Amino acid sequence: MSNNNLPVAVIGAGPVGLAAAAHLIEQGETPIIFEAGATVGASMLSWGHVRLFTPWRYATDKASRRLLEPTGWAHPDPEHHPTGAEIVNEYLIPLANVPEIQPHLHLGTRVVSVSRQGFDKMKTDGREDAPFVVMTASDDGSEARYLAKAVIDASGTYQSPNPLGANGAPALGETRLREHIYYGIPDVLGADRERYANRKVLVVGSGHSAFNAILDLMKLVETAPDTSIIWAVRRAKIGQMFGGGDTDGLAARGALGQNVRDLVERGVIQFVTGFRAAELRQVGKRIEVIGEKGSIEPVDEIITTTGFRPDLSILTEMRLDLDPAVESTTTLAPLIDPNIHSCGTVRPHGAEELKHPEPNFFIIGMKSYGRAPTFLLLTGYEQARSVVAAIAGDWEAAREVQLELPETGVCSSNAGDDGIGAACCGTPAQVAVPVGNIQINSIPVISLPVAEATLPRGCCG
Repeated sequence: MSNNNLPVAVIGAGPVGLAAAAHLIEQGETPIIFEAGATVGASMLSWGHVRLFTPWRYATDKASRRLLEPTGWAHPDPEHHPTGAEIVNEYLIPLANVPEIQPHLHLGTRVVSVSRQGFDKMKTDGREDAPFVVMTASDDGSEARYLAKAVIDASGTYQSPNPLGANGAPALGETRLREHIYYGIPDVLGADRERYANRKVLVVGSGHSAFNAILDLMKLVETAPDTSIIWAVRRAKIGQMFGGGDTDGLAARGALGQNVRDLVERGVIQFVTGFRAAELRQVGKRIEVIGEKGSIEPVDEIITTTGFRPDLSILTEMRLDLDPAVESTTTLAPLIDPNIHSCGTVRPHGAEELKHPEPNFFIIGMKSYGRAPTFLLLTGYEQARSVVAAIAGDWEAAREVQLELPETGVCSSNAGDDGIGAACCGTPAQVAVPVGNIQINSIPVISLPVAEATLPRGCCG
């Protein structure tokens, strides 16, 4: 069989994976889509209660819409900010059910390895002419082997959270006490309410996921007033942590950071800076988190929002060109590395920046960013279009990448852990935050009684 007659394997049936499938269909290619979850968008449903800070007009892909519109599907209100569950139910499930995609979709099917037929990683001569071999395991215990002319890995990173430990590895005791830790954004106001209501909760992390968890906990205080919140961040100085506020091109993203900033400035939550977790100890029924320079008083529950990392275990036989720190391609890394910059938009990029030494293998979507944060759906959709054009042999179209992303309103240079950088984009580099004299076991903290607050929330994009 000629490779040209083989399908293109797509790993992951989230928004970006299904966008890749839609673009493949428009190019006359046959996709074969593998999704480990029981439904499309399974990872997105795990944070389905969270509202995106991007409105619907930025949340759908052009090729996907062209497949959907003949079925009578109507685009949701472009200015409405959907939840993760709304994205799945109102967009991804209808897209998965179009006749061009549905027969090629394999749910409950986890990819366990990607390799080249007859070639291990060391073998070179004739390698690029060999088809890919995608090995899968299904929920029913069966295994299967599929051949493909190309592979697009859009499996995301949400199932691979970073640990609480500040060294990049789990803190001492973290694995043993995992039942007290939630990695990501729990449904504080819904399914997980009883876990957090009237409990002392520690939130660790300084990004949008942390903001969202804190705002949900503040809302919980209204009906469970004995709930108390400690928020710890690794950075010693606030810098641009709260984002661009009114200068953010996405108003909901700017408001999200501003709302949390207001809580800190008003002193309605305990706020700890410069805290790097090293050890967890059980103290009675509570958990004490010990840092490098002090500890936080024992808490009942911990919400860890320290980011995500790519799971590369299925790709050990692929020849990858990965930056040693960011774990994206070495070409893309300097464009997205938060240690170098975090300015508004990332330069438009596509197949040229995403290609690996393994011909016709690409990683797209959040996984393409490695450990870097602030990925937007629009970026993934343009990646899908460009990569599919390259697989179809149209490198001219693949290289004609045009993407304008909403500015964040902040940028920095050599930010490091302190998050300090040059002021630009109309926002000062430093945020004025009142500093009190209260301490939690030697760690500086802002601490005043928790006040009721009803604040808009938003996350992700």
